[in-house]
Amino acid sequence: MDDSTTVLAAAIGRRVKHERQASSLTLDQLAIRAGVSRRLLINVEQGATNPSVGALLRISDALGVGLPALVESPTPKPVTITRSGEGAALWSSEAGGRGILVAGTESPDVVELWEWIMVPGDRHESEAHSAGTRELLQVQQGEITVEVGDESIVLGPGDALSFPGDTAHSYASAASEPARFTMAVFEPGVGLKRGAR
Repeated sequence: MDDSTTVLAAAIGRRVKHERQASSLTLDQLAIRAGVSRRLLINVEQGATNPSVGALLRISDALGVGLPALVESPTPKPVTITRSGEGAALWSSEAGGRGILVAGTESPDVVELWEWIMVPGDRHESEAHSAGTRELLQVQQGEITVEVGDESIVLGPGDALSFPGDTAHSYASAASEPARFTMAVFEPGVGLKRGAR
């Protein structure tokens, strides 16, 4: 992991541990709720791993907080500013693509704002999010292919798409130039289904 990834992994680890302890959950209990291994949780809490976005979503849902809460301070602020270049890079490709969480709201109705840069050949597979999740995205540069269930949609600059995020989906850049797009994810009722705090 590079320096920024190491710092982010440590911050996520501290927040996961804080939320787990505040919920009086053992590692085993959280692992079962989240559907991840105990070893993964230990590595996350120690900042020793850079887990997938899917694993982070399962952990944040099991804790009853949104994904944005895992990269922010446990003490919410009324106004949060993320300066250019300061977002949490939660996905990256070997070729240099990045999925950066730049802003988000708190539970129970979580909204995430992402900036994505995909280089030719990049592909991100996303498992289905919790029921009722919606995603919106708009391409600023290049071309991406979005697959939602059995449907494949090619989007170019200025094109936008809204789709159910509670269905398996993917984003890919097959064109010859990098693609850049922004995405908003709405996940309603985070934590309410599990009776979290």
